[in-house]
Amino acid sequence: MKPVLIRRATIHDAEYISLLARFTFTETFGHNFRDHKDLTDYYDRTFSVSKIRSGLLNDNNIFYIALCDELPVGYAKLKKRSKSEFIDSNEVSQLQKIYILNDFQSVRIGEKLQSALFEETISSGSKFLWLSVLKTNVKAISFYSKHGFNEIGENTFDIGKEHFVFMVMNKNFD
Repeated sequence: MKPVLIRRATIHDAEYISLLARFTFTETFGHNFRDHKDLTDYYDRTFSVSKIRSGLLNDNNIFYIALCDELPVGYAKLKKRSKSEFIDSNEVSQLQKIYILNDFQSVRIGEKLQSALFEETISSGSKFLWLSVLKTNVKAISFYSKHGFNEIGENTFDIGKEHFVFMVMNKNFD
């Protein structure tokens, strides 16, 4: 097995994260888009290098990058102090993203990224960690359930002409 390194991302990783975001989002959700322009417009708004740089500079955001044999193959993002309508507490963080290139998912990088986010959640003083996962993404739901997340609600999100329904899940660290 090739060596895997999980480390906190820096501003110098913005280009890697931007590129990983586009590739992994396409691998995971690309098939849900009837109009490719909706997908590319979303990339420009959400995953541009300048947007990722801005996110990396925000003290509330913590990014991790996963390297396998020195290649960037995944990333994760935690948003500290991110309330949820489903959790009655101010001690809440949000697991916003864990994405790994498909070719590297068998290396258990998701678990390693998630562990780093769990440690960060606890050290930041949050008692709850929540996330949204596409209701049709059975693989991700199974992954999160296996690691102590429970369903607490649902929300929706539109990208271009597409309408998505997400399951909201929560993990309690109290």
